[in-house]
Amino acid sequence: MKPFSLNQDPLLIVLRDVRCVAGWREADWDPVIRLARTANVLARLAEDLDQAGLLERVPAAPRAHLAAARLLGQRQRLAGLTEIDRVRQALATSSLPTVLLKGAAYLAAGLPLSRGRLFGDIDLLFHREDLPEAEAALALHGWTGGAVSVYDQRYYREWMHELPPLTHMRRESVLDVHHNILPLTARRPPDPRLLMDRAIELDGMPGVFVLCPADMVLHSACHLFHEGELDNGLRDLSDLDRLLRDFGGKEGFWGELEERASLLHLELPLHYAVGMCTALLGTPLPDELKRHVRKQRTPLMDALYLRALRANHPLASDTWTPLARWLLYVRAHWLRMPPHLLTMHLARKAWLRASGLSDQVPDAPPQQPI
Repeated sequence: MKPFSLNQDPLLIVLRDVRCVAGWREADWDPVIRLARTANVLARLAEDLDQAGLLERVPAAPRAHLAAARLLGQRQRLAGLTEIDRVRQALATSSLPTVLLKGAAYLAAGLPLSRGRLFGDIDLLFHREDLPEAEAALALHGWTGGAVSVYDQRYYREWMHELPPLTHMRRESVLDVHHNILPLTARRPPDPRLLMDRAIELDGMPGVFVLCPADMVLHSACHLFHEGELDNGLRDLSDLDRLLRDFGGKEGFWGELEERASLLHLELPLHYAVGMCTALLGTPLPDELKRHVRKQRTPLMDALYLRALRANHPLASDTWTPLARWLLYVRAHWLRMPPHLLTMHLARKAWLRASGLSDQVPDAPPQQPI
């Protein structure tokens, strides 16, 4: 089967409007199932079809794949809510406000895009000065950092925007504990206090917050357009599409979104997000915003992202797709660190690969669970 062009990509077509599948034959579903599974949106597609009353009209063979993915998504939804509540209980004895990010936030807030949205880790945001107290409270309930080298400890704690991942000793759930949404070494990281000050406390979860709607969009945008790992890029772009569709009808949202982007120095990722959502998923946006963003976009970045944000599958790739993904990977590292730190970091990685040593070998004894 030949790769699909951008305009013929069946997964993009169905994500724009799931009603287009009415009357599809079994053969029409084969590439969609493959692409959706690779892009990690198969459970989301199944939920969309069910919401539209179309799931039972899908031919039996592809429907079996969709139904299995939907069951997996529903099971993870229940497990995720349970684990979020355990985190809440672990932190209940402290006075720390706990802000959920990304998939956990969408789920806890009951947003429509959480249906069928699979995620692996629970992302949390705290004030940087509160991290020791948060770590201690979570360690008392079984989440520990395990064996991390001295270099990696420094890499995370001095340069990055998060701690080394914390894994529960029994359940193996993973927490990513952040104190910002971009690395401290990034060109212009946002002030995390501005995010925390506007966070919204969830009903029925005292002490647990999510970012306000505009900041939720901006965090999703900066996560996608500052990262070099794009295997879930289409899923994350679909998140943005649905956030914009969901929040876009609220009065004052678009003006607030642009104001917050300026305040947090996140205009560039917002421009990319709006441009790619429009180009790939047909997201409805105000004309003035689209005109403004169009002026900021460049042909080179459009060409790179239009390739890299499709499913990472041969059916959605052309000759230039591997190069586009590699260039965006390099760009992400360039945005992450200033040149002298980036040179040192990449030199160390290269030396480890050349010497055959593992970057996971700890230089110090692993942390003992409490």
